[in-house]
Amino acid sequence: MTDVTLSSKNPTAVKAEALVVATAQTSDGVAVVSDQLPTDLLTQLETLAPQLGVTGARDEVRKIPAGDKLAADVLVLTGLGERTEDGTFTVETLRRAAGAATRELAGLASAAIALPASDDAEITAVTEGALLGAYAFNRYRTSGKATKDGAKDAKDAKNGARNGKDPVAAIEILTPLHKNAKAKLAAERAEILAAAVHATRDLVNTAPNELYPATFADAAKAAAKDVKHLKVTVLDDKQLASGGYGGLTAVGQGSSRGPRLVKVAYTPAKPTAKVALVGKGITFDSGGISIKPAAGMEAMKSDMAGAAAVLSTVVAAAKLNLPVAVTGYLCLAENMPGGNAQRPADVITIYGGKTVEVLNTDAEGRIVMADGLVSAVEDGHDVVLDIATLTGAQMVALGNRTSAVMGTDAVRDEVKAAADASGELFWPMPLPEELKTNIKSKVADVANSGPRWGGMLNAGLFLQTFVGDHPWAHLDIAGPAFNEGGAHGYTSGGGTGVGVRTLLSFIEGRAAAAALPAK
Repeated sequence: MTDVTLSSKNPTAVKAEALVVATAQTSDGVAVVSDQLPTDLLTQLETLAPQLGVTGARDEVRKIPAGDKLAADVLVLTGLGERTEDGTFTVETLRRAAGAATRELAGLASAAIALPASDDAEITAVTEGALLGAYAFNRYRTSGKATKDGAKDAKDAKNGARNGKDPVAAIEILTPLHKNAKAKLAAERAEILAAAVHATRDLVNTAPNELYPATFADAAKAAAKDVKHLKVTVLDDKQLASGGYGGLTAVGQGSSRGPRLVKVAYTPAKPTAKVALVGKGITFDSGGISIKPAAGMEAMKSDMAGAAAVLSTVVAAAKLNLPVAVTGYLCLAENMPGGNAQRPADVITIYGGKTVEVLNTDAEGRIVMADGLVSAVEDGHDVVLDIATLTGAQMVALGNRTSAVMGTDAVRDEVKAAADASGELFWPMPLPEELKTNIKSKVADVANSGPRWGGMLNAGLFLQTFVGDHPWAHLDIAGPAFNEGGAHGYTSGGGTGVGVRTLLSFIEGRAAAAALPAK
């Protein structure tokens, strides 16, 4: 991952391939947001802004020659948009501007970022954004010409034979607080957080012929290796069947590659709270017998984004030494229409004994999640959060950038507050009592599918069946988890890593609450 350091260097003197400076929209045109660049250079840039195509709008990035007044090779202008009413910029605006800039710096060895970073919150936002934007997935790209015997040249072999540009190698965040202890901790946390988001993106972007339940379990073991207080337990298909995990067994039986339930447990010495995270991990979702249309099915490699976010969050919590016990339940299966696949009208028994009538095999995520939710509640955690690319109805309701959260009122609101603090977009949704009739089965305890209307809420009500009154929230990230459009801000194309920041913020909030003196 990109190296990041805090530095007090003057922007004019820093020797880097690129110097990143912010621009803003004003009533008079464009302002360059810097109090350290020479006045004549600021005036020149602001005067030439229209000819350079610079507007200062959010997500706008323009590169121009640095000129003889700067030691850097290239000057990068990244837009912040308009100031808030109090004349400042929100931390999310800074996060996005930093990320938008570093996305455009792929292939460079060094960059310096001179965005506002005069307090802990700004330093955190700029560092996070810069690192989140510095991402590329080049695993399957090849370069170099093959020799007669088919081998690539040694340099290509050593470097992984990539022809996609790697992210900028090193970033300096220019701030007067470069020696401040809190600022250093903020930067270290940002590195751990960004690594977690990148790990999630990598898993989501991995081809489904390589990432299936067994190899996902192996990836969990590898991620946990050498991390203190972290333990991984894997139940394979035979153990799941004999243990009564009917949801995972049913969904996975149509594939030649069996399901897994992976428990990733972080247990600090004296935990002040216990949090469970349950993630949907359908490594490829064909829809099963209720098969999906061919158009767009390739994006269904992303149907394990919830489990990927859970794994990365637990690892990050352990690396941050948070005083909260966090256990992740990765519900892994491949939903395929093989000869042994479950059928519409099958009745299955979920772990714990409740029965489900399968009306639609493409509503499989909630079935595997049911096994994980019952297991999490049984293990006695204070609160259970689940995260899943669960319903297309989420995208109908909220689009592909805003995720949904529903559940126990207090926990739902706590998740929303954590999302706001982290910069992720979540919106609270209800679980109306009257919609429970939509998932009523004629032959079993509950049906796995209901009418089209209220589809996201129907799915949430189904999951609620398996947690009862336990403190719980369900995060539906169906649209935001996989970006099929253009990159924006610090958000890459493909896997986005959504949810990691919110989950980690939630856990940190529990740690902070436990540290408060009793009333």
